[in-house]
Amino acid sequence: MRIAIVGAGVVGMTSAWRLANDGHEVTVVERHDGPGEETSFANGGQLSYSYVAPLAGPGVLSKVPGWLLDRDSPMRFRPSMDPSQWRWLLAFARACNASASEAATRKLLRLSFYSRDLMQAFVDRPDARQEGGGFDFARSGKLIVHRDAAAYESACRLLDYQASLGCEQQALDRDATVALEPALAGIRQGIVGAIHTPSEEVGDCHRFCVSLAHLLQGRPGVTLRFGTRVTGLVRAGDRVTGLRTDAGDIRADAVIVSGGIGSVPLLKPLGVRPMLWPLKGYSITVPIRQGVLAPRISVTDFANKIVYARIGDTLRVAGMADIVRGGVVIDRERAQTLVTQTRAVFGDVSHGADLDALQPWAGLRPATPTGLPMIGESRIRGLWLNLGHGALGFTLAMGSAGVLADRMAGRKPVVDAEDFSAALA
Repeated sequence: MRIAIVGAGVVGMTSAWRLANDGHEVTVVERHDGPGEETSFANGGQLSYSYVAPLAGPGVLSKVPGWLLDRDSPMRFRPSMDPSQWRWLLAFARACNASASEAATRKLLRLSFYSRDLMQAFVDRPDARQEGGGFDFARSGKLIVHRDAAAYESACRLLDYQASLGCEQQALDRDATVALEPALAGIRQGIVGAIHTPSEEVGDCHRFCVSLAHLLQGRPGVTLRFGTRVTGLVRAGDRVTGLRTDAGDIRADAVIVSGGIGSVPLLKPLGVRPMLWPLKGYSITVPIRQGVLAPRISVTDFANKIVYARIGDTLRVAGMADIVRGGVVIDRERAQTLVTQTRAVFGDVSHGADLDALQPWAGLRPATPTGLPMIGESRIRGLWLNLGHGALGFTLAMGSAGVLADRMAGRKPVVDAEDFSAALA
């Protein structure tokens, strides 16, 4: 089958990898000059398979007023006149209950564990370790650090439930937390405890996309068309038959749209309206100087919703979920918050470096209200979607590609594909 994929972020590139391995002719079309140049470029770097609970949860709505009044809060909201924003917000509010959150978490965990298995199979390949210089993949584990006793006790109560879903975790007190990750010694007195998950991983998402491109380039039947803008979808009767680009039309038996939030205007002329909204996130990348005590385990500051991941010889710091317009223009105040928090937690790790030296970045995470991505064929024949992974694109990409490839081949997916079909437009 001839398959055209829109978007060369981590979701598009893993889809191309999986489908090419199934023997399909695959063409990837990307407006940037290389893969992983947008939302996948400088994300948090954590492959956080055990922490996939959706943003919509039973306690979220009560926290929103306080977040909106705090300049440094994990979330910001700027209302617009766009009815799509309000449609998304209403659906998000309806999903903020315990039963919906628990159901979504179970579905996401099944997909994330499948994704973990596929990622392990990938990194075990000799060519994957060699091509493109790798992507600083490491199974470093993860610590969710709590400063509030009530929040920590709540997390401890969830351990048995998480274990029933396949998570392997343990609760640590203050001393055990600092003993495991000495770089946290500077905030020792503020730590109540932490939840440790040894199996969590890290990697450079952009370099992962580049590695996939290296492996795919030159393979018979695979074409990577970078620097090419998709201007529309070609439709004949009741099905999509290809792409219209600024370099000419591309014929295809099936089209997969994996272009993140940019997929919304592309799909609109066909009457396909996926319920997506961009959650704007920020990161900084801190070079780790010789002799500085930097964390080796991934750390999530639960109170501030900021993640710290050691990727090679850098520390990636990421956070925020801003429901705003304005594209990827960097709000320097938000990026500076990451600098301030990093210095408060790890002291000298970023000492003397100004904001520009820390490579501030912003990306638009394409999120569904429920947190469940859309994986499958739309109501228009030949038009497939692999969209809406929010902040979990890197974590879920391999599993999503596996589900998509199975559905396109008529195979029964390892996880229940219907779990991710409800939101399909």
